[in-house]
Parts: sequence; C-alpha cells; structure tokens
Amino acid sequence: MSKENENCLLTVRVQPGASRTEIAGPMTDGSVKVRLKAAPVGGKANRELVTLLASVLRVPTSSVRIVRGLTSRRKSVTIEKVRRSKVEELLKGKLGRDD
Repeated sequence: MSKENENCLLTVRVQPGASRTEIAGPMTDGSVKVRLKAAPVGGKANRELVTLLASVLRVPTSSVRIVRGLTSRRKSVTIEKVRRSKVEELLKGKLGRDD
C-alpha cells in the first residue's frame, strides 16, 4: 500500500469465481487478497471489486479506480481522497485483526 499525492494506492490479488465475496486477508508481499463471487467475464469481477472496496472503505464507487491489471488477478487500485491510515484501519477492522 502506498500513497500517491492524496490518493492511496492498494495492491490487490483477486480470486474470481469464489464461493463468496470477501476481503480474505493480507498477503506476504504486502498486497491484499480479495475473493470475488463474480466470474472474470465482461468486467464483472472488476466491478464487484470496486463495489466491495468502496463499501468497506466507506467511499463512493467513483473514488475507487483500477489503474493497473484490468485483465490480471494482480491489480493496483487507487482510492481517491482518503488517507492511507484510514484505509489500513478499515481493512484491519474488516478482517477483525489488530496487528
């Protein structure tokens, strides 16, 4: 996770076609694993990822943008006008973790 200007850049590893949509947890490389119920067809998984992140981070979907990896499982996502500390806090809260 890094900060670009006033935006937060989040690296996400997605697993499309999962049994449910959820933030699965942190990966050893610093990215966040996300399971998506949607199949990676016609941009459905990407839309579901944006909707999930916007909901968890309490921002409008227009503030969440996939900037790299539209056709890859590894994606770079920008969350606009949100502090990195807020993103970390909300993601940890969603995972129920304190570390």
